[in-house]
Amino acid sequence: MIRNAATRRGFTLIELVTTVAIVAILASSALPLARIAAQRTKEQDLRVALRELRGAIDRYKQAADDHLIEKKSDASGYPPDLDVLVSGVENIKQPDKPKIYFLRRLPRDPLAPEDVKPADTWNKRSYDSPPEDPREGKDVFDVFSKSDGVGLNGVPYRQW
Repeated sequence: MIRNAATRRGFTLIELVTTVAIVAILASSALPLARIAAQRTKEQDLRVALRELRGAIDRYKQAADDHLIEKKSDASGYPPDLDVLVSGVENIKQPDKPKIYFLRRLPRDPLAPEDVKPADTWNKRSYDSPPEDPREGKDVFDVFSKSDGVGLNGVPYRQW
């Protein structure tokens, strides 16, 4: 009888069920962590995109204030749309009028659907709209996310 027990190989049903239960518990605890990590990555991408866009808008305004680019008398000096930051504007102080570019490419909102053009993924605020009721207008003073979600820090994405 001892020899028969020693020659048996394999796992009992209880051992297999216990192992599967432990693996299931570990997998179920890792899934929320993976979701949070994915959300954290998108939020970091959103911060970078907003910083890049707002920096380009500020550089455009500075170029307009320095009279490097043409500015109409009734204009605020902010870009008329986001695409002009990529397509560039003529430097009127140079004789050959080279273009000044403010962005290499227009970043997209990482929280927006993939089938939308990058310029259409952002809500835009014009210079003459109040901060509590932002709306589009003749220029782009600021950008913010169209997402209705709330960040991990508890602040809605629209307020970033």
